[in-house]
Amino acid sequence: MPALAATRFKATVTWLGIVGDRDAALPANPVPALTLGFAGPEGESHGGLTRPSCSRVLGLYPRNTPIRNTRQLSILSEEELASIAAAMGLPALDPALLGASMVVRGLPDFSRVPPSSRLLADSGACLTVDMENRPCTLPARPIEQRHPGFGARFKPAAAGRRGVTAWVEAEGPVALGDSLRLFIPDQPPWSQAAMAVAD
Repeated sequence: MPALAATRFKATVTWLGIVGDRDAALPANPVPALTLGFAGPEGESHGGLTRPSCSRVLGLYPRNTPIRNTRQLSILSEEELASIAAAMGLPALDPALLGASMVVRGLPDFSRVPPSSRLLADSGACLTVDMENRPCTLPARPIEQRHPGFGARFKPAAAGRRGVTAWVEAEGPVALGDSLRLFIPDQPPWSQAAMAVAD
């Protein structure tokens, strides 16, 4: 029996980008298509089969511990990006400034899709959602350079709508205008979730 349930939701890819050297600069360069390999998008500095652990997993590992790279892509929702911009007082916010890999349209409450959901392209390429991407302060500088006085507004405005991180489960190309079909884990929520988090 399949462990992933097909949903009625399909997303349209509306923006794609590559961060060529994250140590030099966070902003992404827009591209018309991505070639997705098991190590992530070709040319993406967040790619690789492993990565050094960061603040998101400090409860598990010391910083810079080599771990499996489940953060090969940063995927944002076009609708949530518009909400972030509005909350910041901007007419629009360029996803390149956030170091985005992909922007999709058509998936409601996108930042909260269940971990381990899949986004399947017609090419056969498939992305696995790792988890919600928590807002951080890194985009503040490029936003501030483009929109003086607005950089510090990003983190609070992006809470709950920063998109997701994802990794490549099946290789293939994805291009602007492509459709991605959403599959979600076919299981109920964990009954102990509300009581499980340690103080």
